[in-house]
Amino acid sequence: MRTSIATVSLSGSLTEKLTAAARAGFDGVEIFENDLLASPLTPEEIRARCADLGLTIDLYQPMRDIEAVPAEEFARNLRRARHKFELMDRLGADTVLVCSSVSPLAADDDALAAGQLSQLADLAQDFGIRVAYEALAWGRHVSTYDHAWRIVEAAGHPALGTCLDSFHILSRSSDPKDLEGIEDIPGEKIFFLQLADAPLLGMDVLQWSRHHRCFPGQGGFDVAGLVKHVLRTGYDGPLSLEVFNDVFRQAEAGPTAVDARRSLLILQEEVGIRALPEPAAPTGVAFAELVTHDAEPVAALLAGLGFARTARHRGKPVELWEQGEARVLVNTGPAARRDGTSLTALGLESPDPAAAARRAEALLAPVLPRRRAAEDAPLDAVAAPDGTELFLCATNRPGLPNWRADFADVPHAPAASDAVRIDHVALTQPWHHFDEAVLFHRGVLGLDAQESVDVADPYGLLRSRAVTNADGSVRFPLTVGAAPGDDTAHARHIALATDDVVAAARRFTEAGGRLLPIPANYYDDLAARFEFADGELETYRDLGILYDRDAHGVFRHCYTHTVGRVFLELVQRDGGYQGYGAANAPVRLAAQHAAR
Repeated sequence: MRTSIATVSLSGSLTEKLTAAARAGFDGVEIFENDLLASPLTPEEIRARCADLGLTIDLYQPMRDIEAVPAEEFARNLRRARHKFELMDRLGADTVLVCSSVSPLAADDDALAAGQLSQLADLAQDFGIRVAYEALAWGRHVSTYDHAWRIVEAAGHPALGTCLDSFHILSRSSDPKDLEGIEDIPGEKIFFLQLADAPLLGMDVLQWSRHHRCFPGQGGFDVAGLVKHVLRTGYDGPLSLEVFNDVFRQAEAGPTAVDARRSLLILQEEVGIRALPEPAAPTGVAFAELVTHDAEPVAALLAGLGFARTARHRGKPVELWEQGEARVLVNTGPAARRDGTSLTALGLESPDPAAAARRAEALLAPVLPRRRAAEDAPLDAVAAPDGTELFLCATNRPGLPNWRADFADVPHAPAASDAVRIDHVALTQPWHHFDEAVLFHRGVLGLDAQESVDVADPYGLLRSRAVTNADGSVRFPLTVGAAPGDDTAHARHIALATDDVVAAARRFTEAGGRLLPIPANYYDDLAARFEFADGELETYRDLGILYDRDAHGVFRHCYTHTVGRVFLELVQRDGGYQGYGAANAPVRLAAQHAAR
């Protein structure tokens, strides 16, 4: 189906918004009135600009407070509408959005509303324009889609139809039965379909709508279920995004438009109107890559944790450190940042790297060029929204390119056996990429998104949401601060799974390593909350080990000091514990701020 986006969903000038929408692959746009009023371009120039970019103008919006008003007020509304229709004629737009009235002058009179909307449609028809009547969730008298449709049906005018908006419908009810009535509306009378998702929040619906909408798949609404009902009516218009979001309004328009279109591609797959390459969810983490201009502190940290330097890349300044199934690459090449060590790439074990790459490309993920010698393994790599390079790997799989063959073994002492594998990698996101990152990892990589968690930091509030595969062998907690710049204070980290965190912590400290010190008050609180064996809590206190327990199991973990913008964590999961010690995060964050 054709795709469209409202200009209000993107930041910048109208020209910048149109360019971003076209480059992302949208077929059309909704022109939001404020964007036109603020533009130095004439309607004719905007029309020509859209044509040059290959965009149609699918909707002009909004026209407010039109119907069910006293006669003298309606006469003024018709005068206002005539001016808008003349402008739309110049613009080349043939459909206008009319929102249900919120005016205190509006009467609770469906017959009056239908009659006045019919007169409005008469005027619109003279200009070759259709009127799409939409129920605002906070409308004074008309606030549901079925009520709006009854008024349209009563008016019986060929130039008057309805607009369905997923936010206005789903913010009022999540009961699937409340959506079934959509299928009673003839498809030809649904003049437009606007889509938005949103997190499930208990707040005033107007504020919810104006500040917290997001693209389909990024919130908690069943947008796909609603679209299925609409498609069963025979609706064949565009799928259009109308998203009011404080973050999107400040973020760069280009990446936001790509994120928006990706959301519609995934949505079309979910409702069965577009075929995409099947997801090939990663089955493990092949490696994590650290880039640094000074390898010494990184090498000391890894060696203290029991890693051994086992190999070196044949043509690049990259070393491989291994312990059990945990692998870390240390890259001292020209891409190293002068502000310290950073985690820049991940290798993902894939059951079908080529298929995973095809899906990533189909969902607009940038395929990364690689500087590769002829003998290097031809690995596909794509960029995540935050810039992290994701290599699609098949380590030691016969018949498939093996990145490990690019490395020559070097003499080394055996690694310690404390770390079993990489348990999870926590990826701090730039403030404007959080929702995009969740959708990317879910849609492109085929991971499942867990519930969002808010974590208290001494200087703000962090939002975190983990994405995982089915068996938990791939876990990425995605974290973002509450405002621009918050992410700069929070490093990324690699968590290493161990069968005995106490032994691993002792080995690290005996090798000269320093674990993050945890305040004594934390352990006093643990003593009040849980019962421990004799000496157990004292051991945790001495080593800086944190503890959590839920209905499924126990979690013990501790942290190294930060090197550059990276630190490591040792974790021990017992039983069915699946979390990340969120209850301990405020203590860890405060300790890191103190150490810094």
